[in-house]
Amino acid sequence: MLNLVLLTTMTLVGIALLLNVWRLLRGPDATDRIIALDTLYINAAALIVLYGIIIGRPDFFEAALLIALLGFVSTMALAKFLLRGDIIE
Repeated sequence: MLNLVLLTTMTLVGIALLLNVWRLLRGPDATDRIIALDTLYINAAALIVLYGIIIGRPDFFEAALLIALLGFVSTMALAKFLLRGDIIE
């Protein structure tokens, strides 16, 4: 029963990931693309965590944490670049 729930959740997160990629490629504005990229990282981390739960290996949690941290830093850098036009002052 738990495996069925996890596989269903992975499928739904995978669909959300594909919709994020679609918004990233088609977004009408740069801010929409940045938000799509941010949610793409979140969904990718969630997918990795779910896969780690299914196979029972805790190594995937560290990888998901690393992806989430890199996603946060890149989102902040892109937002700062949009606001000021320069990342490093």
